[in-house]
Amino acid sequence: MTPAFAVFDLHPLRIVLPGGSGQVGQVLARHFLELGHHVTVLTRAPYTAPWLTVYWDGETEGPWTETLEGADVCINLAGRSVNCRYTPENCAAIYNSRIGTTRLLNRVIFRLEKPPWVWLNASTATIYRHAPPDSVNHAMDEATGELGGFELLTLKRRLPETWNFSIQVAKDWEAAFFATPTTHTRKVAMRSAITLSPAPGNAFAIFSNLVRLGLGGKQGNGRQFVSWIHERDFVRAVEFLIRHDGLDGPVNIAAPNPLPNRDFMEALREAWDIPNGLPIPAFALEIGAFLLRTETELVLKSRRVVPGRLLEAGFGFEFPNWPEAAEDLVRQWRTRD
Repeated sequence: MTPAFAVFDLHPLRIVLPGGSGQVGQVLARHFLELGHHVTVLTRAPYTAPWLTVYWDGETEGPWTETLEGADVCINLAGRSVNCRYTPENCAAIYNSRIGTTRLLNRVIFRLEKPPWVWLNASTATIYRHAPPDSVNHAMDEATGELGGFELLTLKRRLPETWNFSIQVAKDWEAAFFATPTTHTRKVAMRSAITLSPAPGNAFAIFSNLVRLGLGGKQGNGRQFVSWIHERDFVRAVEFLIRHDGLDGPVNIAAPNPLPNRDFMEALREAWDIPNGLPIPAFALEIGAFLLRTETELVLKSRRVVPGRLLEAGFGFEFPNWPEAAEDLVRQWRTRD
């Protein structure tokens, strides 16, 4: 069999992105299209784009399955946004949009005559336990990282139920992905940290708006670790995973240098040339999250995730450190405006 890196360079690939209509999906679609590959996005709401968009509901088989027959790469990004209140209805939608679609793709790909030779499935760095600064708080890589769960809690009090829900979703998501053997398809679960890009609605935009409003101080006690990755490195990591046959199973996609929230916000303020920012205590975050219909987990959970397998395989980050990444993202934002 021709190595994946050679196939990638020898001829245009057929790349299918289920659930690829969101921000990250469009970034990937544009990247691979610019490289000359054939890109198809499976979406509930087909739209006009330089790439092909095909309808699917993420729940049932249909004509969309034909796009996977003979495809080279499947990158499944399907999943309802977690930027919402964790009501029973929203929790069911978050869960089913991840586990249900992954099970559906397993059934379809298992029966294909010519299945994709690599399937990258979205996962999340949230699968690792909350690592508060006053606990045993080592960096979490794929080999030594501790998955979250009630039995691994290091706090004297229970974590919020919403945080336990997120951990369970992540575990079940990967379990569903690896449950069905696909002999001819290599599988990679992408445990991604927050992907930051200069786009409206992205986490970078939210943090930047706080900074520009003078509220760019620490959130909570500011000691919780922030795991992140620059949009450019995320795209490059995905391409790296496609090219390297030796990488399968869970892979962390995060910059190698996570940092405490207070340092994260300080570097962002410096990138925006705004020296000061009011801190936001935890109780104020709870109020704000309620009003904005979201959850404080997104900023208060401590994530200290590092990309062990990517580094071991020789992947080089363009933006390994947050200050330089923040400066680049701010520059792009200002250029766009």
